[in-house]
Amino acid sequence: MTERELTVADYMAMLRRRWVLIVVLGVVGGPIAYGVSRFLPDRYKSETLVLVERPSVPEKIVESLDTEDLSQRLSSMEQQILSRSRLEPIINQFDLYSNDIHKVPMEDLVARLQKAIDVTPVRPMAETQSRGLPGFYVNVTLENARTAQQVCTAVTSMFIEENLRSRQRHSEDTTQFLVSQLAEAKANLDEQDAKLAAFKGRYLGRLPDQEQMNMNLLGNMTSQLDAATQSLARAQQDKSFTEAILAQQVAAWQASQAGRSPETLEQQLAASQTQLAALQSRYTDDYPDVIKVKHDIATLKKQIATSDAQKANTDTSKTQKSTLEPREIAQLRATLHNLDQVIEEKAREQEQIKQAIKVYEDRVQSSPAVEQQFKELTRGYQTALDSYNGLLRKRDESAMAAELERKQEGEQFRVLDPANLPDKPSFPNRPLYAAGGLGGGLALGLAIAFLLEMKDSSLKTERDVEFELRLPVLAMIPQIETTPAGKAMKNEELVLARVGAGSGESGRA
Repeated sequence: MTERELTVADYMAMLRRRWVLIVVLGVVGGPIAYGVSRFLPDRYKSETLVLVERPSVPEKIVESLDTEDLSQRLSSMEQQILSRSRLEPIINQFDLYSNDIHKVPMEDLVARLQKAIDVTPVRPMAETQSRGLPGFYVNVTLENARTAQQVCTAVTSMFIEENLRSRQRHSEDTTQFLVSQLAEAKANLDEQDAKLAAFKGRYLGRLPDQEQMNMNLLGNMTSQLDAATQSLARAQQDKSFTEAILAQQVAAWQASQAGRSPETLEQQLAASQTQLAALQSRYTDDYPDVIKVKHDIATLKKQIATSDAQKANTDTSKTQKSTLEPREIAQLRATLHNLDQVIEEKAREQEQIKQAIKVYEDRVQSSPAVEQQFKELTRGYQTALDSYNGLLRKRDESAMAAELERKQEGEQFRVLDPANLPDKPSFPNRPLYAAGGLGGGLALGLAIAFLLEMKDSSLKTERDVEFELRLPVLAMIPQIETTPAGKAMKNEELVLARVGAGSGESGRA
């Protein structure tokens, strides 16, 4: 049988032959397993459900600083809470493992309690999966139901406190870090501001935003320079003309003082008329010099008209000859003095305008280089300002988030189902043990039966005979219902007959 292929009929035949063994082992296995479970110590499982509550203030208003995934944070908290420093006080507080506390090292007791505590995340539903982990279960399995409940409550409280403390510490540390960074950013901003202010003070009037103003002022200065130049030239011309008139007037006056003929007045009149014609060709009648020459001409005409009366009193005039110049000459000299002042003022104004034009030309020429330096300083200042404003905004947001956590209005763990007091042990499950013993007994019976069949070398079927003797079946005798003993005897006779037939044919061959 170990060498030929077994069929379903072979297996069924094995079951028919060994069913008693299989049934006995299956029936015995259940009670044995149940009995074994009675000797195992009872363990009670206390369970609590903790839900994760969303912040009371929407995240759009106050964004949470804790961006770590809740599953990772829960795993981190589990490692901290299940550490020896946290579990050893619980062992001492609730007098756990009192029989072994002086026999077994504390590390082994802590490891035993760690295995008794199980933290299982709640599987999120499809619609809440994007919001993260909805909650978690805390299970504690111990030999005493009341102790399991108390330890479960203590561990759950440790999770809630650790979550609150961790979030507050994280928000406060973030705020302190941002405050220090903000101080550095403000110092950098003040430094950049001082550099920019010093640069503006050094290059006042040459800054990029003043370039157009400089161009406009340069144009205005050029126009003023042209006007000043024209005014200076006109004043110089007026001075030359006035000097010529003054020379004529002085000559005429000196001639009259020396006793010359009245024809000198005629000559002065002709010269004044010539001067008037020249002035009228250049200026209007309202021009001061034109008005003055006209007045001089009228005066000369009066002098010529009264020249005869003056000759009659020549003796008296000679004795009372005046040494003072006529009013017309004094006016000409005053006009000439004013023209000198005007020329000096216009020359000074012209020089000032030239100096100003040179300054503005230098500013315009140096504007590209100043603009390049100004851009570099402005870029550094703007970067520092953006960094400062960004840190200031983050600092304010962090402060609000820290205040939110301090008031316990952020994300929190809330106990939905408090730790229950188990009324029956969760281990061992004796019905399950009995069912397992039944299944194990049946499996053991099947294994033993199969092993016995594999070791059995007897021939039980026609296929066994054909496979063993390698001979075909010559004839088949129908089955005759007899007693069990007769059936066995007939089977043996049938086998012997086939063996004999096979031997005879072998001899003939």
